[in-house]
Amino acid sequence: MSWSPCPDPVPGDAESVDAIETLIVPRAVDLGEMEVRRALPSEKRQMVGPFIFFDQMGPAEFLTDQGIDVRPHPHINLATLTYLFEGQIHHRDSLGTDLAIEPGAVNWMKAGKGIVHSERTSPERKKTGQRLFGLQTWMALPENEEESDPDFMHHGKTDLPTVDADGLTARLIAGSAFGVTSPLKTASDTLYADITLAPGAKAPIVANTEERALYTIRGKIDVSGDTFEPGQLLVLRPGDEVTVKGVDDGTGDHARFMLFGGAPMEGPRYIWWNFVSSRKDRIEQAREEWRRGRFETVPGDEEEFIPAPEGKPKIMRAEGGVFYP
Repeated sequence: MSWSPCPDPVPGDAESVDAIETLIVPRAVDLGEMEVRRALPSEKRQMVGPFIFFDQMGPAEFLTDQGIDVRPHPHINLATLTYLFEGQIHHRDSLGTDLAIEPGAVNWMKAGKGIVHSERTSPERKKTGQRLFGLQTWMALPENEEESDPDFMHHGKTDLPTVDADGLTARLIAGSAFGVTSPLKTASDTLYADITLAPGAKAPIVANTEERALYTIRGKIDVSGDTFEPGQLLVLRPGDEVTVKGVDDGTGDHARFMLFGGAPMEGPRYIWWNFVSSRKDRIEQAREEWRRGRFETVPGDEEEFIPAPEGKPKIMRAEGGVFYP
C-alpha cells in the first residue's frame, strides 16, 4: 500500500515504563474500505532497526462485491513485507509475480532500484466477501543494497519455524528467536516474530539485536508490571532483557503481539510517498521517473496506476535510536 492514504499518527499521552524507551499510540484513520493504524513513522520515533513503516490494516469486514483495490504504484530502496492474520490479498508486481497472500505466510518484496506492484481483492473473494486483518511493513535497505535488482520471496505458513511451549506460540517471520531461525534472507539484521501468549504465560525477550519493539495485536500484555492494550507500539530499551506476560482478563483469551527490530541503518533515511532512500536526490529522481512513466509496468495490471502527489515533495528525515549528525 502507498505512503499517502494515512497521515502520520499523533502519539498518545501514555508514559513509558522503565523497560520501555518509547510508547507510541497510532492514530486510526478510516479509509472508507477499512481502518488503518500507522505506528511508524511517528513524531516520537521514525525507525526501529530497518523498519521505517508499520501499518495495521483492519480488521475489516468486506461484504459481497467489496474489497481493496490498491492500484499499481512504485517503490525504491526498500523492502516491503505483508503479513496477514485473516483474509487474502492478490499481489502482482513488475517482476511478473502473481500470487495470493495468505495468513501466516511471508511475502518479501525488495524494491531495490525500483519496482511497481498492486494489491487487490481477487474477484473470487469479492463474490463471497471476507474479513481482512494484517500488517504491512517497510524495511530500509543498507546503502550497498539500495540500487540492487528488485526481487520477491515467498515462504508459506508451513515453511516458517514455530515454537509451542508453556502457553507460548511463536512463528519466526525473519531472524532468530526462541531457538529457531526463519528461512527468509533479509538484506540486514532483521527480527520479526508473531507471538501468542495464554493467560499467565511468559515470553522472554532477549537482547539479541540492537533495536527491538513490540506491537500489540490482541488481548493484554504485561511488561514490567504495566498492562498494555491492543494497538500500541512499545520500543524496548537497548540491551535490556524483558519478560512479556499474557494478562488474564477473565475471558480466557490469548494475547498476541509482534516482536520486531534489528540493526539500525548506517545513516539516516529519507522518506516521501512510497520512496525511501539514503539520498534525497534519489527520491526526487524517482518521483520524476514515475511522473514520466519510466518504471516497469505490472503484467496483467497495466491499465491503472496511482499518480504521485502534486507539488514539490516534502521529504522527511527518518532515524531510530541512533543519532546521525
